[in-house]
Amino acid sequence: MENEPTTQSTAAAAWQVKQVYAMAVICLVVGLAIGYLFRGSQSPAPPAQPAANAQPAASAGGMGGRMPSLDEMKQIADKKAAPLLEKLKGDPNNSDLLFQVGNIYRATHRFKDAAGYYDKALQVDPKNVAIRTEMASTLYYNGDVDGAISQLQQALRYDPKDANSLFNLGMIKWQGKQDSKGAVAAWQQLLKSNPKLSAERKAQVQKLMADVQMQGKS
Repeated sequence: MENEPTTQSTAAAAWQVKQVYAMAVICLVVGLAIGYLFRGSQSPAPPAQPAANAQPAASAGGMGGRMPSLDEMKQIADKKAAPLLEKLKGDPNNSDLLFQVGNIYRATHRFKDAAGYYDKALQVDPKNVAIRTEMASTLYYNGDVDGAISQLQQALRYDPKDANSLFNLGMIKWQGKQDSKGAVAAWQQLLKSNPKLSAERKAQVQKLMADVQMQGKS
């Protein structure tokens, strides 16, 4: 019995690692909807590196298409970020560079590191809605649901019609808060304030709304 606390601590640590890795898989398979469905509709920003690019990058390193480990993802991120970090030494307040570094860490599921660089970028350019939407999804993936919602609400104060922010707000209220009414309200506002959405994107949002409403009735 005297070894029980140590055993429990070890088990808890192992479970935490499994949770982090599971979240990385979820982000690749399911969570990609957050932040990317309406990428083309937002204001111009530095090129973002979608999370979907994380696995091909790993495969190029000789991993044969398998899911990289957490250590391998860390090495991928550090290698890609190195030249940008070198530039930042001479230009530490360059929000574009800070944003790009954040994108690299986000793509390789270094969410805490990504949030740090997005935060620095927002200190330089606080009204940049594109950065705030990335910050929000990163906080969400890192488990800070309330922080993610706060960032999206702030983004919407700067641009009440931003499709990405409204879409993400609905997703996070639904998945992170189990707030189906709040999710549907955000998506209704998205459709109302963006009448020129493509038929495909409009259909995707309408299907989500129908799914959430049906789930609420079951």
